[in-house]
Amino acid sequence: MQADDARYLKRKYKGGSLDVHPTEKALVVQYEVEATILRETGDPMLGERKECQKIIRLKSLNSNTDIASLARKVVEECRLISPSRLPEVEQLLFYLQNRKKSAEKKEKKQIKPRDLTPFEGIELDEEANINSIDDYVELLYEDIPEKIRGATLILHLARNPDNLEELLQNETALGALARVLREDWKQSVDLATTIIYVFFCFSSFSQFHGLITHYKIGALCMSIIEHELKRYDLWQDELQKKKKADILSNLKKEYEKALKKYHGLLTKQEQLLRVALYLLLNLSEDTRTELKMRNKNIVHLLVKTLDRDSEELLVLVVSFLKKLSIFLENKNDMAEIDTVEKLAKLVPCEHEDLLNVTLRLLLNLSFDTGLRSKMVQADLLPKLTSLLGDEAQRQIAMCILYHISMDDRFKSMFAYTDCIPQVMKMLFDCVEERIDAELISFCINLAANKRNAQIMCEGNGLKMLMKRALKLKDPLMMKMIRNISQHDGPSKNLFIDYVGDLAAQIGLKEEEEFVIECLGTLSNLTIPDLDWELVLKEYNLVPYLKDHLKPGSAEDDLILEVVIMIGTVSMDDSCAVMLAKSGIIPALIELLNAQQEDDEFVCQIVYVFYQMVFHQATRDVIIKETQAPAYLIDLMHDKNAEIRKVCDNTLDIIAEYDVEWGKKIQSEKFRWHNSQWLEMVENRQMDEAEPFMYGDDGEPFLQNGDILERPDLFYSADGIIPADGAISPEFFTDFQNGDLLGPQGFPSSSLTDGYGQMGVTPARPATAYGFRPDEQFYYGYTASR
Repeated sequence: MQADDARYLKRKYKGGSLDVHPTEKALVVQYEVEATILRETGDPMLGERKECQKIIRLKSLNSNTDIASLARKVVEECRLISPSRLPEVEQLLFYLQNRKKSAEKKEKKQIKPRDLTPFEGIELDEEANINSIDDYVELLYEDIPEKIRGATLILHLARNPDNLEELLQNETALGALARVLREDWKQSVDLATTIIYVFFCFSSFSQFHGLITHYKIGALCMSIIEHELKRYDLWQDELQKKKKADILSNLKKEYEKALKKYHGLLTKQEQLLRVALYLLLNLSEDTRTELKMRNKNIVHLLVKTLDRDSEELLVLVVSFLKKLSIFLENKNDMAEIDTVEKLAKLVPCEHEDLLNVTLRLLLNLSFDTGLRSKMVQADLLPKLTSLLGDEAQRQIAMCILYHISMDDRFKSMFAYTDCIPQVMKMLFDCVEERIDAELISFCINLAANKRNAQIMCEGNGLKMLMKRALKLKDPLMMKMIRNISQHDGPSKNLFIDYVGDLAAQIGLKEEEEFVIECLGTLSNLTIPDLDWELVLKEYNLVPYLKDHLKPGSAEDDLILEVVIMIGTVSMDDSCAVMLAKSGIIPALIELLNAQQEDDEFVCQIVYVFYQMVFHQATRDVIIKETQAPAYLIDLMHDKNAEIRKVCDNTLDIIAEYDVEWGKKIQSEKFRWHNSQWLEMVENRQMDEAEPFMYGDDGEPFLQNGDILERPDLFYSADGIIPADGAISPEFFTDFQNGDLLGPQGFPSSSLTDGYGQMGVTPARPATAYGFRPDEQFYYGYTASR
């Protein structure tokens, strides 16, 4: 209706409920508007009712505010609240004044449309009316100031979600807004920001995304953002030139003037970037749209924006990157540029939301090995360690540190921070029976490093760990202890006091995982002063070990630990004899037959034979009473290099002490090498007219005598046996010097990745026991989210 017809329109306001805003310092007033169109006679002709709400924000409310005075002011200025409700207003204001901030932050904060604070120039003296939309559209065809006024009035309408449906039906208004934005965005930042803000209001609701796509607002926003970032670089260059010029002229007026102008431009530009990026973030809900953004280089634009200082803008940018990071393509884009380095500058920061979302993005990126390396290079390790004391950020920081600790290259770096004392304190302060998976997994990885393990054992560290692990029967805590026990040095000697406690767990019917870790810890204790015979007898372990060698008697992991344990105690002469007399060697051979396809089982069993042939009593049992040498001969040429190495070393000792087996072993080695040589000859393509092999004198080798009669073709385990067939006297010296074996007489290299020295229980990574964040996997765009 026209203004002069207003006498025919009657509005009636009816107050409703009054409550506090759930997150802001504000009152929410619910009210009802009844609009009635009257005839000339004054009779009602058409009427309509509408439910509305008004939010009264109380920015000045603090702990020192006079509640009574503020309540009177609210009632006076808001006609929707009856003066009779003054006590109720006071009560609500008192509640808001005393509401704890922690309660407001219980739920993870998410950015909402209302969080976009109005930018300068958006407020107008007049009130926007949905019935005047055509007038506002006409303003879009005028000059820039009128366009800004028209767009701002439409924005006032769009900020009320109740008007969006009606605006959606007005194709003329939306088409005009899209046209003006497309044609005039470079002429006015305020105009561009206002129009994008209108479409942003629509983007807050998924059902309106098709409208934004129809007018190609998303693509236009990408172009605007790219242009503004280039303008920012130009401003920076110009500012530096002004600064240098003023320094040379000893004047600061030009630079100060340029700096003031720069800050004004920067504020408006960041408002534009914020609303444009927020619109794109809403549109990226559809993965197909997100892929289009990725193809237009959205990741590079976002990372470039990380150089800004506006915390509100940075929260939005990092949130956008975090959403993108769950896709492999985007993660790879971030890896190609200095994303981690820029994020590292934001850790730590005083803005809690920014710090939290930055850590979550770093957590997503930390699943990539290369990016973890960049995090260490960016000096994030001490920064993340310092956040372990912040209860709000501790969990995420520890998850990132856990990922870094999975890489052996970085484990030793934790020893040069205060990380280990902090996590040890967390372990001991934990009152729950089961420690958080993140914390204990992190500790397990740290314990795999020798220096870290020594720090963990300082003071009463090991004592406290053992006490808790044995009391709660915690397999993960025992896994951590097991990793500590693998390292040579003072920390290993501390375990002598706990051998009995560990051995006592094996005979009991404890949880299998816990027993496995106890066995593994004992297997690591290669301590010269430890009387293994006494331990085996006192805790009656021999029957247990023998019974658990039977295939199918337990899970393979437990049986393997039993084999490793036998290998460790077999280093002691008296223990080896005890085990041999108990019939363990035939049991091992039976197990070897059953597990011949499992390289780890085969290697560990062969290692037990290797340990036993060092002792006279057990050597005779193995050579004369079992077929172990025959099995070892069969394994001489196994495809696994570690198995071949242990077999060769064991057979060399057998050959030295038993002539008959020595001949068989030598014959087999010759047969193998000869077959290899013949295969090489057969495969070689040669000219039939030429002899196939020549000596230094130019004569064929075959003319120098029968090649099979050459003495240098008789092989020993470590090379060529002299013509007289004598074994090199340095053979056993090599063993003692460690040329063939690693520390404690163990083979010098591991069988499989992730395992320690042969015969020593491996330092197993904690990955299998770690956490699984919701966003840990990288998906491709072709896969479902």
